Amino acid sequence: MITIHPTAIVDPGAQLGTGTRVWHWSHISAGATIGECCSFGQNVYVGNEVKIGNNVKVQNNVSIYDAVTIEDDVFCGPSMVFTNVHNPRCAVIRKEEYRPTLIKKGATLGANCTIVCGVTVGEYAFVAAGAVINRNVKPYALMAGVPAKQIGWMSEYGEKLNLPLTGNAQTTCSNTGQQYKLKDGNCSC
Repeated sequence: MITIHPTAIVDPGAQLGTGTRVWHWSHISAGATIGECCSFGQNVYVGNEVKIGNNVKVQNNVSIYDAVTIEDDVFCGPSMVFTNVHNPRCAVIRKEEYRPTLIKKGATLGANCTIVCGVTVGEYAFVAAGAVINRNVKPYALMAGVPAKQIGWMSEYGEKLNLPLTGNAQTTCSNTGQQYKLKDGNCSC
């Protein structure tokens, strides 16, 4: 079953998977493709050329513009921002210059963070509230600041891992027992 609040607008042609919920004053455009069991909070906008996987949670006041792809199990925090034009000017039309943005499986985008177009945020990466992402983010990386810098590593469970930023090391998630390895500055499970 798909739940659409009476104040929401879902344009004809939009594809929504089973179990997806669209709440108050949200707008899903006709060309959007959305997977199963997603949730869109109040005042969310989803553009025509947007692809969203399964079990994605989009909190209040988020606009997902054309050229954004979001994989499964992604969390988009309240009022976080996507862009699609790198150098906008009101008097210059740049719709042909949209830069694609990819948010990989399991990533968390914190409240009020900004994802500048043209980047990839890796699997299970964690972007802190208010951070500005202006370059690609490694899988499992913990990013914070303006512009964002990597300050650590996160588990799939969402806990900070006891690993250095570079080099080779390994650790275990204290909540799940899952093993993580750092090799040549890249974390894997």
